[in-house]
Amino acid sequence: MRYWSVSDEDVINLVKRRYNVTVTSDQIARARGFEYRISWKKAIETARAVRFLTIKQAEEYMERVKKLEAPVPIKEFTKKQAHHNVPWVGWPVAKWPVKVADAFLEVLRNLENNASYRGLNVDSTVIVHASASKGMRIKNYMPRAFGRATPWFHDTVNIELVGVELPADLVPRKFSWARVLKAV
Repeated sequence: MRYWSVSDEDVINLVKRRYNVTVTSDQIARARGFEYRISWKKAIETARAVRFLTIKQAEEYMERVKKLEAPVPIKEFTKKQAHHNVPWVGWPVAKWPVKVADAFLEVLRNLENNASYRGLNVDSTVIVHASASKGMRIKNYMPRAFGRATPWFHDTVNIELVGVELPADLVPRKFSWARVLKAV
């Protein structure tokens, strides 16, 4: 059984394709969070939103989501969702998942600590892989009348983040919410 969903070779190939830079296994930092009781659909969308940001930018973004200042774009799970006035063009569906932001902040801080422990520059470490997958199902049953019972299950979510230290010229520039919000 593989512990990680992507191997070092997969990460190296991903960085080579996207950034045209060769990295080694020593420039890779990983972090995982297990069995969070959060919405897995919102976790998938949040993982998509923090991908290709630096660790500091992602932490700042999750703090703003937690304070309900910045939304997370919903791109895949859009059925029966309200449309909002959002600071980007093309995806009018947005959410403010506070519990998911808390879980991602915990894993992001773990990734930051792992990167600094490995001797990487945290300011130039970019999240190249972010995924959220279903964890175990917590089974529970709600008793009903006449000896019946209704399933009352809870799904959990596993979060995985992989960061790579990139050269300074390839690191995404500082993300400015003020510039984005003025454009609306």
